[in-house]
Amino acid sequence: MNRSEREAAARQIMERTPPAVPPELCADAVRRGRRMLRRRTAARRLLWLLMCAAALAFVVWALLARPWVEPPSETTPPLTGW
Repeated sequence: MNRSEREAAARQIMERTPPAVPPELCADAVRRGRRMLRRRTAARRLLWLLMCAAALAFVVWALLARPWVEPPSETTPPLTGW
């Protein structure tokens, strides 16, 4: 198929009358869009809640475990009985 045949085929396709669109298509699309938006909003809120809970759990763990404090040395025996 050369270029002129492709152009002729494209012109034929563009000159056709567009197919009829069902009248309820717009209402269905709007309903589905609202549902998708509601689900996306709920998922986003759930993720924010999980992130806040994880941050709070980390802060509580850090305050209890104190990972920045150096643990006591256990390599030398205690000095007793001098």
